[in-house]
Order: sequence, then C-alpha cells, then structure tokens
Amino acid sequence: MTDSNNTYTSFFLTGLPGLEAMHAWLSIPLCAMYVASLAGNSLILWVVHSEPSLHQPMYYFLSMLAVTDLGLSASTLPTMLAIYALGLREVAVGACLAQLFFIHTFSIMESSVLLTMALDRFLAISKPLRYGAILTNPRIAWLGLAILVRSISLHVPAPIMLQQLPFCQNRLLSHSYCLHPDVMKLACADTHINSAYGLFVVLSTLGLDSVLIVLSYGLILYTVLSIASRAERLKALNTCVSHICSVLLFYTPMIGLSMIHRFGKWASPCSRVLLSYLHFLTPPVLNPVVYTIKTKQIRLRMLRLFQKRGTGSSDTQGH
Repeated sequence: MTDSNNTYTSFFLTGLPGLEAMHAWLSIPLCAMYVASLAGNSLILWVVHSEPSLHQPMYYFLSMLAVTDLGLSASTLPTMLAIYALGLREVAVGACLAQLFFIHTFSIMESSVLLTMALDRFLAISKPLRYGAILTNPRIAWLGLAILVRSISLHVPAPIMLQQLPFCQNRLLSHSYCLHPDVMKLACADTHINSAYGLFVVLSTLGLDSVLIVLSYGLILYTVLSIASRAERLKALNTCVSHICSVLLFYTPMIGLSMIHRFGKWASPCSRVLLSYLHFLTPPVLNPVVYTIKTKQIRLRMLRLFQKRGTGSSDTQGH
C-alpha cells in the first residue's frame, strides 16, 4: 500500500455521513437520477437533431448544455454507484485524479455554455433583425470549440500538480467523488501553489462567468424596458425563463457550498455533501425538464414523438 516515501496509492470516499446503513436504499433514487439525466439529455439531443425547425442558435447551445450535462453525470457516476450500490469506498489515486479532471472540466464547460446562452438571449432581444447574421453556424461551432479548449486547458495542470504531492496519514475524502480542493488538503506537503492555481481557475471561470451572466441580464432588462408594448416585454422575458432556471440550478448550490466551506464551520458534514449533490447531480436531471416545459417547440416535437409511438403500438395490436 505504501512506498518508501510513505505515500498511499488510494483514497477513501464518503457517502452521506450517519446514513451508512441506508446506502443500499439510497442507491435506488440515485440510479433513477442518472437514468433520468441520460434519458432527458439524450432526448433533447435527438429532438434538436431530428427537427429542422430547431436548427437555430438557441437550440444548438441547448444541445451543448445537454452534452455537458451528460459528461457531468458520467463523471460522478462511477464512484457514486460504487459507494451506494456496492459499498466500495476505496478509489485508486490515478482514477481519483482522472475523475476530478473530468468533473471540474465539465463543470467549467457548463458555466461557459450558460454564459454563451446568456449572450444568445441578449442578441436575440436587443438585435433581433441581425441575430441570424451574427450567430452563424461557423461562429457557433467556433464558440463550442473555444468552450472545449478553455475548459480542458485550464484543468490539465490540476492532476499533474496533485500527482507530484505526497499523500499520507489521512486518506479520507469528504465527498462521494474526487474534487481538487478535497484531494489537495490531504497532501502532507506545501500546497500554496496548488491553492493559488485552484483559486485562479475558479475566479477566471465560474467567478467571471457569473458576473458576465448578471451583466448580460442587466442589459437584457434595460433593452426589454425600452420596448413600448407590455405584451412584447413579457414575450421577450419569457424566452429567458428556462435559461434563468438553469443558471439558478447550477450556481445557487455552488455559492451555498462555497459559503459553508469558508464561513460555516458550524454546518454538519451531511449538509455539505447534500449541497455538493445538488450542484453536480440536479442540473443534468432538471435542465431537460425545464426546457421541455418552457420551450413550446421542443414540447410539441416530443408530444408528436410519443403520439406516433402510441399510434404505432395500437396499429400493431390491431393487426
């Protein structure tokens, strides 16, 4: 288990503290959440791909969000199910570093996509006549590539830097998956450089993105208030509701978790774990639901899909 430097080759993950006896039962709703995430986001991708009327910038960005949510779910899935369904808490250092890379990469991708969707809504409302000319398909593809490069390049150093640290004594992580700050605090060496790097990444991505999203909605509100007709103002704002819900689903638990880590020494370990679950598990599940409920075109396309299946099964039974 150890080498000459007394550095361990594995970590131990944590489920919900105090509810270890119920982990097998908790695996059922967790599995249901992962299945819902897979089904919902895959359905969104299929609907946008198969419906020509949805080949527009807004729905291309929604497809990017669905891909990101699928990646985020797939990143947390292995260790979550290992803990709750199989009772396996040990994870090799290499696998742990790979997991934290993918979790943080997809998290930054989600933030970047949400920022791009805010820009999309601003252009659609403030420059409706030039909207299609500004957000052409090549530009959308370049935006997608920029999001991918930004997310990956910023997090490539994380596992490399952590791999250089010696890990000894305490090997217990405080979450059900590997996260950069959680792994870093177990190192028995100076981690000031790692900490500064982590802070830079958070501020330059999640911090900057959240500020720009708020600024975008300030400009959207300013533009909407200049519209003379009250009905037109409501119609314009209604196109932003789905995106606002997705932003709140992603950022609210993250802000709460950040506040607890820094100021909530009184908070129970269980509350921290639950907030981290809300941050990483609920957006992939609820984003497809929100967009299906609030987006008429997607809702109608899905209804047609299920009506066709229902008609097909009835015809089969009739024959």
